[in-house]
Amino acid sequence: MTTDAPETTETRFSILNNPSYLYQVYSSYMLEYKNNLNTDEFFNPELLKKSLNILVRKYYKPVAGWFQAHDDDIDVVYYSDKFNDPPISTQVLDIDYKTLSRHVHNNNIDLLIPATLSAAITYEDNDIPMILVKATYLKSNEAMVLGVSYHHSLMDGTAFWTFMANWSALCKQLHEHGDITEFDIPHPPTFEFPNFSHLRNPSKMFEHSEYVLVDADKCVMKFQPGTEKIVVTVLEVSVEQQQTLRQQARNCNVSFTEMLSAVLWKGTNDMRLQLNPEIGSGLSLYSCAVNPRARMSVSNNVCASPTTHTSCEKTVSEIAALDLCDIAQLVHEAIGMCTGEYLISSFDFLLKQRRQELDDERNNRIDKKLMLVYVCPKAVKCIALSSRTFPIYTTDYGFGTPTYVRPPYLPFDGCMRIWPTPLYDARSSNAPLEVYVSLPEHIDLSKSPLLSQFLKKSMD
Repeated sequence: MTTDAPETTETRFSILNNPSYLYQVYSSYMLEYKNNLNTDEFFNPELLKKSLNILVRKYYKPVAGWFQAHDDDIDVVYYSDKFNDPPISTQVLDIDYKTLSRHVHNNNIDLLIPATLSAAITYEDNDIPMILVKATYLKSNEAMVLGVSYHHSLMDGTAFWTFMANWSALCKQLHEHGDITEFDIPHPPTFEFPNFSHLRNPSKMFEHSEYVLVDADKCVMKFQPGTEKIVVTVLEVSVEQQQTLRQQARNCNVSFTEMLSAVLWKGTNDMRLQLNPEIGSGLSLYSCAVNPRARMSVSNNVCASPTTHTSCEKTVSEIAALDLCDIAQLVHEAIGMCTGEYLISSFDFLLKQRRQELDDERNNRIDKKLMLVYVCPKAVKCIALSSRTFPIYTTDYGFGTPTYVRPPYLPFDGCMRIWPTPLYDARSSNAPLEVYVSLPEHIDLSKSPLLSQFLKKSMD
């Protein structure tokens, strides 16, 4: 008696509702782990690979699929019997833990992050991994670094860190219980973003000034750093400084993040104006990434990439003349723009442009590409990205939580990534908070009356 093999089934997941289709790039993180218990099987590479494959095949099937541009859309297509499993590479270094840690803090991506080719989604290139991993071990077995890159068109930061929390939980269960088949993962993912079409209001028009059209022949569908060398300075906001900011936020009727963003915006604005008084009539841009899940009553387990951006502009002189409370109100209003009506309008706006771009590509036309406005030159830019509530330091693969996690290097003048430290709890502010500030090399933050108080000492 013969049994016919089950037929292959094909499933498509549209990234239609992902404003992050613009981010056709890999976003990369480094997670540093110390082998405090001197475990021989510390981060067994076979266990890492097995747990990751189980995770994507069982819970994140689109992540084990392929991007496919067709007609006027981009899909992720995946199958029941073949998988684009995330590639994992390994290396062993004959260096000590202190040297390895310095490579992580200094963001040595060439050494610790998996090599990637272009992340641009085209009609010709469908073989683009969703996730890539590089595990770096020490010959001494003192520590290891997990370098992970994910394709931003499928996931935003919220979705990625729930993915990492799920992967670590699954791996830990395999480590502790052996070859099991059922798992208790903390964030069971849901694909597809809810339909908000009922929120569409044709009577309301939005400019969506957070986006800009650029010449396609000058745009390679990835972010460009510009002409100046951009370096990252790490600021540290102490527990006491956070308490002061929270009191200021209450006085101004804004959130803690909005007040911290106001400090960062005004600090860089005033310092740039002091260095070059001629920019006073130029534009000072504030832009922020907004996760709309909470305000739309949607779970963070939704594994889409709905993060959208909002922005506002004033002249450099206007920002210099305003006090912190006034600037915090501007930030508050910019973030508050992301209503349901605004979100569906943003989807419609991006979908229309996406279809035009795909049509141009299909017909070999060179026209315009849509990019985020903060990649364009401005006199001053403050691009706020807050990751302080992500479950970054809960990723325990069975050998303890990370000692340090390095966020991506963002090569754009004015990027401000708000980042937790290992013991930080967003609900209680019980530990320092970090801010990774990307600015031209010649900018000296020690000269800023507002920002110099947060300067963090170098590892050296």
